[in-house]
Amino acid sequence: MAWVGYARVSSIGQRLDVQLDKLQHCDKIYQEKKSGSSNQRPELKACLDYVREGDTLVVTRLDRLARSTLHLCQIAAELEQKQVNLQVLDQNIDTGDATGRLLFNMLGAIGQFETELRAERQMDGIQKAKARGVHFGRKRSLSVRQINELRDLRSQGVLIKTLMKDYGLSKASVYRYLAPVAKVELLE
Repeated sequence: MAWVGYARVSSIGQRLDVQLDKLQHCDKIYQEKKSGSSNQRPELKACLDYVREGDTLVVTRLDRLARSTLHLCQIAAELEQKQVNLQVLDQNIDTGDATGRLLFNMLGAIGQFETELRAERQMDGIQKAKARGVHFGRKRSLSVRQINELRDLRSQGVLIKTLMKDYGLSKASVYRYLAPVAKVELLE
């Protein structure tokens, strides 16, 4: 029966010290500096592969472990299948008993609710901004005259590589400008 810790911070500039202090009672600690939204978290994968029946996975907070409620539920299901308990120190959760499991599931549901509310507010804000005429995305780097010039040069056989260099564009941008587009859109 091992106590296995997992600590994570989101960026290189952040420090793991506080989490590592709280996890010092663990037999083994996995740590990494990766964004929670990253699908590439090798230390978390190694940690989940390492834990065995009867072990306890210890984290300081739920948001250090999972990038979303769905991801949290997937991890919880994997731990349950392996018969591994989860202990969250700052939120006083221990899935080793019925009360801990109930609290864990309630916090997961509340977290999902908050995420959905945040997404709804963000969409409302975007729609209001669009109604006010705010344009999103990067501004075109070429004028309408330059776009027409670029198209003419390409139709004369000028290489994409040359157009990239002459206009300071990436390959994808050159192809985007060459794509057939309604004239009205170019005049915006």
